[in-house]
Amino acid sequence: MSLPILPTISTSCIQICAVLVAIGWYLIRKGNIEAHKKVMLAAAFFALTFFIIYASRTFFIGNTAFGGPAWLKGPYTFFLVFHIILSTVGGLLGLNQIITAFKDKFNIHRKMGPIAAVVWFCTAFTGIIVYILLYVMYPGGETTSLFKATFGF
Repeated sequence: MSLPILPTISTSCIQICAVLVAIGWYLIRKGNIEAHKKVMLAAAFFALTFFIIYASRTFFIGNTAFGGPAWLKGPYTFFLVFHIILSTVGGLLGLNQIITAFKDKFNIHRKMGPIAAVVWFCTAFTGIIVYILLYVMYPGGETTSLFKATFGF
């Protein structure tokens, strides 16, 4: 089985990011602020790398339509839209966390951190499920525009 390189790299970036967020959460719970900062910036780097790869691929190449059985297309699309919404919220929460940290707004940062982390873990989990359904379990469909790949039109 041959896996597509860009989706594999970008999905790996999100999984690495989630692991780093978990490590960062552990470090801050232990009071290791400097290590937390470094690990969380590395997590942000991997999230940004994912976004650059995904956005570039979407803009220049297109998205891969679901190639699985027709009966699974509806549930897959629902799950994919849920993942897209979750990842957008997770990305915005992550950006908020970076901004509040750099602006020394630690009251907000501390309150939102666990929420942002949990949303990001859910994003990583649903992302790997989308990847498996799109590229591992079933052969990918045609590569086309984002809306056509997602909704079929």
